[in-house]
Amino acid sequence: MKALQIVKYGELKQSLAFNEVSKPTAQVNEVLIAVKAAAINPIDKSIILGNLQALLPIPLPSTSAYDVSGVVVEKGSNVSNFEIGDLVYSRVPQEQMGTLADFVAVTSEAVSKKPGNISFEEAAGLPLAALTALQSLEYANIKANDKVLIHAGSGGVGSFAIQYAKAKGAYVYTTTSTSNVDWVKKLGADRVIDYKTEDYKNIVKNADIVFDTLGKHYSAESFEVVKKGGIVVSVVGALDEESAKMFGIPDYKLPEEIANASKEKNATYKFIFMHPNGAHLNDIKSLIEDDKIKPIVDKIYPFPDAIQAFEHLATGRAKGKIVIKIS
Repeated sequence: MKALQIVKYGELKQSLAFNEVSKPTAQVNEVLIAVKAAAINPIDKSIILGNLQALLPIPLPSTSAYDVSGVVVEKGSNVSNFEIGDLVYSRVPQEQMGTLADFVAVTSEAVSKKPGNISFEEAAGLPLAALTALQSLEYANIKANDKVLIHAGSGGVGSFAIQYAKAKGAYVYTTTSTSNVDWVKKLGADRVIDYKTEDYKNIVKNADIVFDTLGKHYSAESFEVVKKGGIVVSVVGALDEESAKMFGIPDYKLPEEIANASKEKNATYKFIFMHPNGAHLNDIKSLIEDDKIKPIVDKIYPFPDAIQAFEHLATGRAKGKIVIKIS
C-alpha cells in the first residue's frame, strides 16, 4: 500500500517520501481502517523537523500523522463495539502513528463512529484538536457562566475550544489577528481580541480558566488575567511536575516564573498531554450531530499533494484544519 513516510529528520521536502509499505492486519484488540481522509497537525511537523526526538522517538522510516477517518474493513477477535463497514474516526495512539496511508490498524478503544452529518474530510480534521480542547477544558472543570480566555482562536485547537466552551455555557474571550477577527466571531466567541491592536491583559480580568495554546511568555502572563484560585491549562507551555514524572523526569521543577505567578494567585497550572480516547470522540460526535459544534476545515489536499499540505501547515496561517483526502 502507499504511505507518506518520514525518511529522515529535517526540512519537510527532503524528509518526506511516498513509499510502498506492507498493509497492516488487525490484531485481537484492533480494527483495520481503510483510510478515507487524514489531517495533519503542528505536532506532525515538529516530529518531521526532529524537534521531538527525545519525547517521541520513532524508527525511520515511519508513516506520518495521527488523525484519520475511514471505514472498518477488518476487526480483531476481541473487538465487539465495531462491525465491518462502520464509518469511523480516530486519533490513533503514538505507537500506531501512520494515518497518511491507504490503511491503518488502530486499537478499538481509540476509535469512535464518525458523526453522521459531516464528511470524511471534516471528520478527519477533528480528533486531535477536539480531544485536546475537550480534555483541557474538562480538566479545568468548565461550567456555565465561567469566564474563559482561549488564546489563538483561529487555530485548529482554538477554533474547536471556542465552540466547546460556548456549548458548555461559558463566556469566551479569544485572541486572534486582525484578518481573522470576523471569522472567529462567527465561531461564537463573546469578545474577540485583536492582538495586533489590543492587549488582552487590559481586557481580560479574573478569568476562571485560561487555555494557553501559545506557550513561551504567555504561560506566565496567563496568571495576570486569571482569578485567585483559577486555573491555567496549557498544551504547549512548560510541563508541570506531575506531567514531568509521567515523562520520566523525576527531579523536574516548574519554571520559577510560572511557579511564582501561580503561588501569588493561588491558582493551578496544568500541562495537558492529549490522550486518544474513543469515548471522548463519541461525546464530540453527539455535539456535532446536535449542531452545537461545526468542524472547521481550512483546505483539503489530494493524497499526491500531501507534502504541499505540510508546507501550508508550516506557514502557520491555516484557519481550521488541513486535511488530506486519501481515497
